[in-house]
Amino acid sequence: MATDVRALMENIESCYDFQGKAVVHVGVREGRLTGYAASARSVLAVDSDPEAVRRLGSLIREQGLLGRFIIFRGAFQSVGIRADVVFFDFCLHSMADPEAALRHARTLAPETLVVESTPESRWAWTLGEEAEVARCWEAAGRGEIARDDTFMGAEQFHDYAELLAALKARGEPTLGRIAALKGREGIAIQMPYRVALLR
Repeated sequence: MATDVRALMENIESCYDFQGKAVVHVGVREGRLTGYAASARSVLAVDSDPEAVRRLGSLIREQGLLGRFIIFRGAFQSVGIRADVVFFDFCLHSMADPEAALRHARTLAPETLVVESTPESRWAWTLGEEAEVARCWEAAGRGEIARDDTFMGAEQFHDYAELLAALKARGEPTLGRIAALKGREGIAIQMPYRVALLR
């Protein structure tokens, strides 16, 4: 699976300036969207997946950014460190209560940056997450949105075998939704996404 991470990060940085900011980065996973960290003052990287946290630790060592990061393995609601911005990295839709997560973010920082698929995203539909994505944007819409931009991305796969390997653990409805792509090569599944700054 491949996303044009460089374009994704450029789009995010066109909407928000991380220069000199203390960032709470939620859902950081293996760190694919940490390109901004070289200009940030500090990053508290939050993820509950121990394997993702391990891979992130290796990445930031390789990039020479150890002094800039604190890695927190656990639930976002347990975070109590103040910052300039809380950055939700394609994870708000997976939280049990997105509205509560956004309320907690406001106690930590004056700004919240939400990057998430749109409800119309074919990728969100493929994963069976369209309802969760819609719910997270409804929660975001209840706050003050200072900036809101939409971009087009795509999840790309060499062939169906690569797509199946990436998604087979998800089970249904995902497997049924990708069945029509069996035998195909050069698969690109559209992933429009929004970058919203909440204050």
